[in-house]
Amino acid sequence: MSTIPDCPECHSTYSYANGPLFTCPDCAHEWSAEESAAAADATLLRDAHGNELNHGDHIQLIKDLKVKGTPTTLKIGTKVKNIRLSPDSDHDIDCKIDGIGPMKLKSCFVKKI
Repeated sequence: MSTIPDCPECHSTYSYANGPLFTCPDCAHEWSAEESAAAADATLLRDAHGNELNHGDHIQLIKDLKVKGTPTTLKIGTKVKNIRLSPDSDHDIDCKIDGIGPMKLKSCFVKKI
C-alpha cells in the first residue's frame, strides 16, 4: 500500500512522488515529506490539558460558556458525549448537549474524560 499523502492544497488523492517531493497533478502543488508531517500534526486536536481528541470521545467543560444569542450559560463541569471533530472551522468540536441541542465548541475550553 502506498504511503503518499493527499494533496494539502486541493485534497486530491492522485498525488505522486517526484524525487524528494510530492506533486499533485490536479493543482500542480509540490511539497516535501517534512511539510506533510507538519500538516498531519496540525490536524491533531488537543484539549486544554494537551490530550489528543478523537471522534466519539467524551469531554467536560472547564469554563462557564455563554451561549450566543440566548440567556443560557453552559456551566463548568458539563459533560458531553460522542463528539465529532471539525478541525477546518474555528469551533473544532461539533456535539449535542443534553437540554441545549446541537452546539459547536472550541477545544481550548474542554478536557477529555
